[in-house]
Amino acid sequence: MNVAIYKEVQFDASHRLLHYKGKCANLHGHRWKVEVWIEGEPDATTGILVDYNVIREIVEKFDHQIILNGADPMAACIEKFQHVITTAGDPTSELLADLIRKDLTRYCRSHKIAAKVTRIRVWESPGCFAEIAQ
Repeated sequence: MNVAIYKEVQFDASHRLLHYKGKCANLHGHRWKVEVWIEGEPDATTGILVDYNVIREIVEKFDHQIILNGADPMAACIEKFQHVITTAGDPTSELLADLIRKDLTRYCRSHKIAAKVTRIRVWESPGCFAEIAQ
């Protein structure tokens, strides 16, 4: 039996876009919203495809964090005072969608869960989101 689940998670984090000319070149924060759709075969014993709490935990690693491009000189300065999540490229909503999708996929593979992220949306603000759909 193939099933589909949906989970929404919100988190607060700051970022800046190193290679962008405009307001987003400055360090600023958002109330991010992540929507995840996963399809697959639920566990024969539990009937659960992927625990909703696992999805939440994977997304919430970004909660109350500063997310910067690994090449951003600001990262090393801030790292002296608090942890910084660095990314390979500017931490756009598009990139975060891909990172979260990859983390969820790795989790499913490592736990032998027959599931696939079929859609993920990362909302940077109430009117703007990036989506990856498979």
